[in-house]
Amino acid sequence: MAGLTTHVLDTANGIPAMGVALSLFRITDTDRQLITSTTTNRDGRVDQPLLGAESVEVGQYELVFQAGNYFRARGADLPDPPFVDEVVLRFGLADTAAHYHVPLLVSPWSYSTYRGS
Repeated sequence: MAGLTTHVLDTANGIPAMGVALSLFRITDTDRQLITSTTTNRDGRVDQPLLGAESVEVGQYELVFQAGNYFRARGADLPDPPFVDEVVLRFGLADTAAHYHVPLLVSPWSYSTYRGS
């Protein structure tokens, strides 16, 4: 199944990160176009693919996760400003027939990502 999906794991608490607001943008030479905004569900996933097979285009994209707001809502003791606040992941989609999964593993002090399956 071609498309783009994501999920967020709260590595500080060892749980899926429910309620993380995120936005997907397409990046061009001159513009940053909002494609969609959504929030993670109780499994730390979004309910629908961010891009379905019919919407995938070769190019650069950016996912912006509101991690600081998520940890504030959980009552985490964060400095002001927080060390990790907006997490911006820029990546390329090169194969319109492929499935791309971009997970975020995040804590108030670190994050990582990879191309998942």
